[in-house]
Amino acid sequence: MASLGSPQKTIEIIKKYEFTFQKKFGQNFLIDTHVLDKIIASSGVTKEDCVLEIGPGIGTMTQYLAENAGHVVAVEIDSNLIPVLKETLGDYNNVTVIHGDILKTDVNQIAEQYNGGRPIKVVANLPYYITTPIIMGLFEGNVPIDNITVMVQKEVADRMQVGPGSKDYGALSLAVQYYAQPYIVANVPPNCFMPRPNVGSAVIRLTRHKNPPVTAEDPDLMFRLIRASFNQRRKTLQNGLNNSPEISFTKEEIIQAIESLGLGASIRGEALTLEQFAALSNYFTNMRK
Repeated sequence: MASLGSPQKTIEIIKKYEFTFQKKFGQNFLIDTHVLDKIIASSGVTKEDCVLEIGPGIGTMTQYLAENAGHVVAVEIDSNLIPVLKETLGDYNNVTVIHGDILKTDVNQIAEQYNGGRPIKVVANLPYYITTPIIMGLFEGNVPIDNITVMVQKEVADRMQVGPGSKDYGALSLAVQYYAQPYIVANVPPNCFMPRPNVGSAVIRLTRHKNPPVTAEDPDLMFRLIRASFNQRRKTLQNGLNNSPEISFTKEEIIQAIESLGLGASIRGEALTLEQFAALSNYFTNMRK
């Protein structure tokens, strides 16, 4: 099967199978071989690796992955694409296609079954409407992962890698940076896809930390504090925590905790670093003891 990374080949396959793009699945197929090369190179995939691909589409990137990886497991939600993938990936004996929803798929089991439980690499051109739940699900599910190299909406990529004080900084930035080191590999314009998305895209690589860069004794509490402080962005940190149904401390305890960091009463959550959120959560944890 000839490589699919061109508009002509993509159109040919779409016509042959009378395929219609479904908005609900956020389908935009990559039609630029330079971008595909960049994704493969930056993911560092080798013949030693087992790769999980999310949303293979018609198999364009899957072919590239199959040439470079030991094994590729591709999870596709759209049943209309399963027969297409049978054809486009027919020549590769190191690809397993699973028809399913990645948010309901046991990725730990995939790592166990296809890679003996060793860390896998994740590569995907992600559907933009569920980028965050997919990435957070992989991190929070304690899946053994070496790195995640994904195409996402440009503004989401920016959000994942910024620090305090920027308007893009938020709960996603802190969550991603707690689990991984983000690096934007390339910005990708809309004309590299079919159909063209209305937004710019970017390839970002998230390299999993061996150990988190901060020590939170209760990470769950830390993330509750982070969510509460960004839920009402314009409010002070103190009011954000005080108003949150997720946070059970009194106003006095919250004031003391913020003072313990040497911060003023008017500070907003968006000014705090990951270290400071960890320190805040550790203060509350120790106060309970």
